[in-house]
Amino acid sequence: MEAPTLNSERRQFSIKLWPPSPNTRQTLVVRMTNNLATNSIFTQKYGCLSKEEAEENAKRIEDVAFATANQNYEKEPDGDGGSAVQLYAKECSKLLLEVLKRGPRSKADTTSEETFFDISKGQRAFIEAEEAEELLRPLKKKGNSYTKICFSNRSFGLGAARVAEPILVSLKDQLKEVDLSDFIAGRPETEALEVMNIFSAALEGSALKSLNLSNNALGEKGVRAFGALLHSQACLEELYLMNDGISEEAARVVSELIPSTDKLRVLQFHNNMTGDEGALAISEVVKRSPLLEDFRCSSTRIGSEGGVALSKALETCTHLKKLDLRDNMFGVEGGLALSKALSKHSDLSEVYLSYLNLEDEGSIAILKVLKETTPSLEVLEMAGNDITAEAAPVIAACIAAKQITKLNLAENELKDEGAIQISKALEGHSQLKEVDFSANLVRRAGARVLAQVVVQKPKFKLLNINGNFISDEGIDEIQDVFKKCPDMLGPLDENDPEGREDDEESGEGEGNEDELESKLKNLEVNQED
Repeated sequence: MEAPTLNSERRQFSIKLWPPSPNTRQTLVVRMTNNLATNSIFTQKYGCLSKEEAEENAKRIEDVAFATANQNYEKEPDGDGGSAVQLYAKECSKLLLEVLKRGPRSKADTTSEETFFDISKGQRAFIEAEEAEELLRPLKKKGNSYTKICFSNRSFGLGAARVAEPILVSLKDQLKEVDLSDFIAGRPETEALEVMNIFSAALEGSALKSLNLSNNALGEKGVRAFGALLHSQACLEELYLMNDGISEEAARVVSELIPSTDKLRVLQFHNNMTGDEGALAISEVVKRSPLLEDFRCSSTRIGSEGGVALSKALETCTHLKKLDLRDNMFGVEGGLALSKALSKHSDLSEVYLSYLNLEDEGSIAILKVLKETTPSLEVLEMAGNDITAEAAPVIAACIAAKQITKLNLAENELKDEGAIQISKALEGHSQLKEVDFSANLVRRAGARVLAQVVVQKPKFKLLNINGNFISDEGIDEIQDVFKKCPDMLGPLDENDPEGREDDEESGEGEGNEDELESKLKNLEVNQED
C-alpha cells in the first residue's frame, strides 16, 4: 500500500537547474578566460588575448549571457530551468566566438580608445531631436568602445528620446555604467514619463554594473516607467536613486522591481520622502544585498519604527564600509537597534549618524560598539544628537582606539568638559584633518585645549568652533595658536562671548575656566568599558 504514496512523492520532487550558483558562474568565467588566453586552434588563427583582456571579456560575456537566460527563465518560472541553462550556454559560446574572431586589442587601440561618453558638461539645457542627433553622433560610430554613458544635466524631450532609442539598443550589450540623473528636468509629467519609458525599453536586458536615476522626481509613476530596465538587471553593483521624490508607495515598487541585488555594493537613497513605511520596503532590498559596502539613506524622513527595521536589515551586510543615515528621526530606540547591527560591521571606515535624535543613551550604545568592532574607522559624524558631557568619556574612549581623520560633533551639548576629554583622546591622531565642535556650549578653556591639540597635526586642515561661548580673551588666545596657519581656523562670527546658558547649574562661567582646565588636563582616556 505504500508504493503509490512513494511514487506520488517522487512525482512531486523536482530539481531546479536555474539559476546557477555564484560559484558555478565564476568557474565559467575562469574557463572562458583560459579559452581566450591560452593556445588553441582558434587563438592560433586569431591570436591570444592578454590575461587581463581575456578576464575582462569573459566577465562581460557571462554577465550578458546570464541576463539573457534569466529573462527567458522569468517567462516560464514553473519550469525546471533547463531551457534557460541551454540558452545560457549557447549565448556564452556565441559571444566567446565573437571575441576570439575579433582577436586581441592592439597597443594603439588600448591607449586611444574612448570608453566614457559624457554630455553633462556645460549649461543645463533642453535638447530636442536635431541637437540630439549631433550630440549623440559619436555613439553611432561602428565599433566604438563606449561602456559608460552620462546623459545628466540635459533635459530630453520626446524627439531627442526617439533619436537616442536605436542608439541605446545598439549599445546595450556593451554598456556597463549608465547615468540618467537629471535628464527630464522641466518636462511636463506626461512627456517625462514617455521619455523614461523609451529609455527603459531601449536599455532593457543590458548587463549594467552601475545605474544612476537620481534627481528625476520619479515618484511611483517614474519608478514604474523604468520598470523594464530595473527588472532586467541581474548584475547591478551600484544603484543611485537620490532626490527622486520616492514616497512609501514608490519605495515598495523599487523593492518589487529589482529582482537581484546579490551583487549590489553601493545603494544611495538620499533625500526622498520614504518615511517609516517606505523604510520597511527599502529594508527588504538591503536584506537581499549581502555584499553592500556603501549605503546612504540620509534625509528620508525615517522615524523610530523604520530606523529599527533598517538597522535589523543592515545586520546581513557584513561587508559595509560606509554608512550614511544622517537627518532622520531614529530616536533612542532606533539608535539601540543600530548599535546591535553595527556589532557585525568590522570593515566600517566612515560613519555618518548626525541629526538622528540619538541622545546620550543611543549615542553611547553605538560608540561602545564602534570602539570594539571597527578598527579601520576614520570618519565619525554624530552632530545634532543632543549628546551631553555625560557621554564624553565614551566618545573619548572610542576615538582613542582609532586613527580618526575627520570628527564632527557639532550642535551637541558637550561643553568644556567634553571638549577637553575628547581633545585628550585626539592627541595621538597623526592623520587628523578636520574637527567640527561648533555650537557645543564651549567656553575659553575647552576651545583653547582643542586648538592646542589639533594645530600640531601635520595633515590638519580645519577646526570649526563657531557658535560657542568663547570670551574675547579666549578668541585672542586661539587666534594666536593659529597665527602661523590662520586658514586652519574656521570663522568665529557666530561666537557669543556673553553666552550664559546653564552657567549657574554647570559652574562653567568665565571665572571657573582655568580651574576646570586644570582639573581635566591630566585626564586619562579609559579605553576599557
